[in-house]
Amino acid sequence: MCFKTNIAFLHISPVRMIFFTWMALFFIRINPLLAQPNFPDDGEVFRDDVVPKIDIYIHPDTLQWIYNNPHSNIEWRASFVFDNGNIHDSIVEVGFRLRGNTSRQSAKKSFKVSFNTYQKGRKYYGLEKMNLNGEHNDPSVTRAKLCWDLARSLEIPAPRSNHVRVFINGNYFGLYLNVEHIDDEFVQSRYGTQYGNLYKCLYPADLKYLGTNPNLYKYESGGRRAYDLKTNRAYDDYTDLSEFIQILNNTPIGLLPCELERVFNVQDYIKVLAFDVFIANWDGYIYNKNNFYLYKNPESGRFEYIPYDLDNTFGVDWANIDWANRNIYYWAPSNQQSEPRPLYTRLMSVQRYKDLFSFYLNKIAQEILIQPDYYTYMDDIRDRIYPYIIDDPYYPLDYGFNTDTFLEAYDNAWGNHVKYGIKPYFTTRLNSLQQQIQLNPIYPVINYIQVEHGGVGNPVNFSLTVWDDQPEVQVWLRYRFNQSEFVTMPMTPLQNDKFEATLDGVLGQATLRYHFQVKDASGNFIFYPCETEELYFAPLYTSGLYINEFMASNASTIFDENGEFDDWIELYNAGPEAIWLGDKYLSDKLNNPTKWQMPDHAIFPGDYLIIWADGDMEQGPFHAGFKLSADGESIGIFNNEQNNYSAIDTYTFSSQQTDVSFGRSPDGNSMWVFFDEPTPGSSNTVYTINDNMNSASGFFVYPNPAKSNIIHLPNKKSFYIYDTSGRLLIEGKGKDFIDVSILDRGVYLLKTFENDIVKIIIQ
Repeated sequence: MCFKTNIAFLHISPVRMIFFTWMALFFIRINPLLAQPNFPDDGEVFRDDVVPKIDIYIHPDTLQWIYNNPHSNIEWRASFVFDNGNIHDSIVEVGFRLRGNTSRQSAKKSFKVSFNTYQKGRKYYGLEKMNLNGEHNDPSVTRAKLCWDLARSLEIPAPRSNHVRVFINGNYFGLYLNVEHIDDEFVQSRYGTQYGNLYKCLYPADLKYLGTNPNLYKYESGGRRAYDLKTNRAYDDYTDLSEFIQILNNTPIGLLPCELERVFNVQDYIKVLAFDVFIANWDGYIYNKNNFYLYKNPESGRFEYIPYDLDNTFGVDWANIDWANRNIYYWAPSNQQSEPRPLYTRLMSVQRYKDLFSFYLNKIAQEILIQPDYYTYMDDIRDRIYPYIIDDPYYPLDYGFNTDTFLEAYDNAWGNHVKYGIKPYFTTRLNSLQQQIQLNPIYPVINYIQVEHGGVGNPVNFSLTVWDDQPEVQVWLRYRFNQSEFVTMPMTPLQNDKFEATLDGVLGQATLRYHFQVKDASGNFIFYPCETEELYFAPLYTSGLYINEFMASNASTIFDENGEFDDWIELYNAGPEAIWLGDKYLSDKLNNPTKWQMPDHAIFPGDYLIIWADGDMEQGPFHAGFKLSADGESIGIFNNEQNNYSAIDTYTFSSQQTDVSFGRSPDGNSMWVFFDEPTPGSSNTVYTINDNMNSASGFFVYPNPAKSNIIHLPNKKSFYIYDTSGRLLIEGKGKDFIDVSILDRGVYLLKTFENDIVKIIIQ
């Protein structure tokens, strides 16, 4: 069952400059303001129409050590088997350990399975980790599942989840909740990028201002950082977090929307805020300064808020507070001097945000939860997992739960820390919400802005979605070129709350400044964003530096210095002088030219350089901070700040094939072709020869491809062997065999004195 709201979100961003070149012959789409999050399907791993079985096989002595050392994070070797009735997969050498905080002391432990600990880069259905949560506090074993499903129905980027049965060494360890791990793979699947800073924020992460020094936010509590950086650890740079916290705390309330929305996705967070209050997530940020992630999205330049760990909800209470009746507008601790929660209290001080918060709460209550099939959906979950509660040996151990406790947990309070049954909690929360909520007309909400441009002389297309609680809104594009007067253009309404406008093509060097005006039927009028966005159209910088060849899906063609088959980009210097790369940038996003600064290295005339597009900068200076998408995207070389980060060379490509490269033919030319035999680090000019028999005389060599050091000829020949750039590597006279031990893996050309030519492959 899926509940969905058709709501868009406004945000305001800073002035920004996007660059286009005159010689661009391709179609560019940029989302300079806000990228729409993605919501991947459940797939096989998170199917919840069944209760899959997970088997873990680990040495009994190791398992005992894990239980004797519950706070250890050592990932021990184990084997993993997953069976959902449709697939049955076995994986050897996975990492296995306990996970969680207070749950490590519980009788029913929670576990983490890591698929890439012993085999770098390995994933299981796109997952590097798997969290198996015991849910020992919750007699229904369902609260977190209901929360995650509700979050996804509200289009909050949240983990997928499902119930699973866990067996270790053939013994049933009970019913668990499989919750998607929040890591670089998670943010890649939701936001289309994984290279920003991802912070795991645990108690006491209150977002209180400590000072301008970013290192102040690296403080520890309980042996780990409150704001724990999970990506880009080699850099350990907290500057972005420090800037966000400084703006959040120190900006005057009147200026807060413009300043905060420049660095934080406020509107999406307000929806999470309403969600947290409705489900009584007291163990999150608002009350307990705990359990959330912050991701600095490099595409938008703003932080995204991601909720985490939702088992203490729907009436579970450890603070002796009636959460179902708590005032929705005073959810944080009352003493803000000693317990500040600026992200909640300061947003609630902005009337426009408070009204949007109220709107979302009402939306959840009126359109999602007040419907007969929602309780049916709960009952379906209960009936599906009940057979696996009966034999769960660990379910009773922490609080004395039994099967009757489970069956009654949906309709009745158990007592102690479980103050409400799930359904009574809903009823009470809905009733108290109706008494407390203050509904006012909201301001128009804008989202999903796209700006598209097709190169020199082509039009510039704008589209966006505007939603409001009133039936009609008016939208205008307000723009100017260079220093001319601003022009206001009505945008054309389309279906599904979408609007569009088109400007004529740009024919000369120009700066385009633009923003939007929106007015609704209540008279609420906004300019969006606070300051204009900018697009800068600049001439192509002709330095002779080219993107010459690339491979977006490298399975077996060439490996890096670590033995990994990563995506790669070949740069080529076609000019007469050496080109220093240290002040230039390489990016896979044309609207983010400074995504990866190239290393302190010079390419000499006629030389090539391979950049590994693996997103793993810790592996060396020639490893870029992004990966390529085989489904198609863009690559660009950009100049330094002094040259306004103007484009040196860019290319936008479509879908790519595995182990087939795409490059210029010949080097530095405008024509691009596919290479079945890629030429990384060498010339793209190759002979066109038949793969099997390459001369009229029937000349051949064997074995070909060659896996040993010797290639045989049918009779004695004199010959030359060249690489694909034409360099002579081996010369032989009167031989019927060739020692190729000095050759690296790759493709070569053998030419006899009789002008027979054959391609040879060394594996």
